[in-house]
Amino acid sequence: AAHDDGVLLWVRVPTQGEVTADAPRITRRPDAASSVAAVVEVAGTCEPRDIIANRLDPWHGSWFHPYAFSHLTVDEAASTDEVLTVDVTFRVSRTWGVPVRAEFACPDARTIVMTITDGEGAGSVVETHATPLGPDAAGRPRTMMVEATVATSERTGFAVARHLAPLLRPAMRSTARRLWVDDMVYAERSYLLRSRGESYGV
Repeated sequence: AAHDDGVLLWVRVPTQGEVTADAPRITRRPDAASSVAAVVEVAGTCEPRDIIANRLDPWHGSWFHPYAFSHLTVDEAASTDEVLTVDVTFRVSRTWGVPVRAEFACPDARTIVMTITDGEGAGSVVETHATPLGPDAAGRPRTMMVEATVATSERTGFAVARHLAPLLRPAMRSTARRLWVDDMVYAERSYLLRSRGESYGV
């Protein structure tokens, strides 16, 4: 069984110990007519939970990606067991940035979605999906990270940029892939330490 949601193509793969769903859980996205979508894929030696753990650790953004994020704070009062709310500035350059409020949620065990709820690009989403690929030749787990960025904006200039989507998508993919060069190291390190019976310490 397969499903095309307009951004990602899904194939149902039965997994031992899991209940097979009739369809994937698609999160709310901006309207296709007023947004631009780009997708990147990065494979790593880790388990899906390591990729999800990376995205559920908002604090690592400022430490691991200082070139992309700054002034990150978690709004504990606005967060719940289901939704994590953060305020963060996306860096445009060394001296300029765009402050936004974002929410992180998990629609299923192998997906985490960031939604910008306030600020520039409100309504934009970043979906991160972790799909197990099975063991490699050494018996280590391999996982494919697929990330879809669906960007929108109420600015007049964005409507013009949207018509130049074929030129905009490579830049969006490049930005996401640069982050995942670092984040996959994080995920693989998490798996390696766990497989050795170790953990991070302070």
